[in-house]
Amino acid sequence: MDIDSLIRPHLLSVKTYDAVVAPEVLAAKAGIPEHEIVKLNGNENPYGCSPLVREAVLKVPMHIYPDPEQSKMREALSKYTGLDPGNIVVGAGADELIDLLFRLFVSPGDTILDFEPTFGMYSFCANVAGGKVVFVQRDDEFEIDVEQAIAAIDNSTKIIFVTSPNNPTGNLLKRDQLIELLSTRLIIVVDEAYYEFSGETSQDLVEDNENLIILRTFSKWAGLAGLRVGYGIMHPKVAGHFMDIKPPYNVNIAAEAAMIASLQDSEYLLSNVSKIVTERIRMFDLLSDINGMKVWPSYGNFILCEFARNQARIVYEFLAMKGIFVRKYDSDRLKDSIRVAVGTPTQTDAFIGAIRKSILNERGNG
Repeated sequence: MDIDSLIRPHLLSVKTYDAVVAPEVLAAKAGIPEHEIVKLNGNENPYGCSPLVREAVLKVPMHIYPDPEQSKMREALSKYTGLDPGNIVVGAGADELIDLLFRLFVSPGDTILDFEPTFGMYSFCANVAGGKVVFVQRDDEFEIDVEQAIAAIDNSTKIIFVTSPNNPTGNLLKRDQLIELLSTRLIIVVDEAYYEFSGETSQDLVEDNENLIILRTFSKWAGLAGLRVGYGIMHPKVAGHFMDIKPPYNVNIAAEAAMIASLQDSEYLLSNVSKIVTERIRMFDLLSDINGMKVWPSYGNFILCEFARNQARIVYEFLAMKGIFVRKYDSDRLKDSIRVAVGTPTQTDAFIGAIRKSILNERGNG
C-alpha cells in the first residue's frame, strides 16, 4: 500500500514552517548548560509571566473541559480592550486564529496577498489550505506598497495580511494605508502581535468594517508563549462565524486561567513591557555605534540588523558558538540580516560584546 496516494496532493511536499529551535537543542549545539545560553531568537519575554499565573494554573481543575463559549475570557478581554465581548474570539495562540481564517474564507485555489518580508505563518497556512500566495514586496524602507497590492488583486483574492509592527522589520502600518486596503472589500487581517510594545492599534475601525480582523497574542507582552493563547478582534457578525467553526474546547483550561490572571495583573506585565521598550532603545543605540551594519528602527520587542553581503551567516555562527542565539533567514531579501529579540540588560550586554568581537574578527580575517 502507498499511503501517499491517500494524502491530499498539495500536502505531499508542503514546506514546513521554519520554527525556532528548542533551548536544550541550542545548548547542546553550543556545548554549554541550558541555563547559560542567551536565547534571543524567538521574541520571547525575558521576564516571563505574571506571578499570579503560576498560582492560577495550580488551581485549575484539570479534569474539567474548558468553556466552549469562552465567556470568562471574552469578558476579561472586553475590559482590557474596551470592546464588547461579541467582538472577541480567543484561540490557542494567534496561530490557531490564522488557521481558522483559512478554514472560514479560503477554498483551494483562492489567493492571499502577503507583504514580504513578514511573518511566515500566513503563507504556511495558505499552502496547507491549498491556497495560493502572492507576495507583494515591501520597499527599500520595508514599507508596504498599497498600489502594487491593489494591482495584484484578481477574482481569486480573498485575504490581505499586514503585520503591525511588522515581524521582522519592526515598522508600523499607516492608518491611511489600512483605510485604502479596507476599500478593496477583501478580508484585511492586521496582526498586532506586538501591540503592547508599540501602543498603536486599529481596533477602533472594527465596528464599521466587517472585513477587518485584528490578531493579538499573550505570547509576547504577557510571557505566555508556552501556553498558546491569543485572540482576535472583529465585527460581531464575523466573530459569530469564528465561534461556529472553532473546535469547542480549543483553549485549554490552564491557558484560560493564565490569560485571565495576566489581565488581572496587567499593570505588572505592562511595567515589564516598559522595561523591554527602554532596553530596545538602549540596544538600538549600542548597535548603531557599531560600524559595518545597518540597524532598523523597531516598534516591537526585536531589532533587525543588516550586514554586508554574506556576513550575517558568519555573525550568526560566531554568536551561536558563544551560546547566543538570534534569528537568521534564508530568503533573498533577508539573507544578509539577523533579528535579535530584546532581552534583559545583561543579555543585551552579552550580545553586544559578542557581535563586536565577531565584526572585529571578520575585519582581521579580511
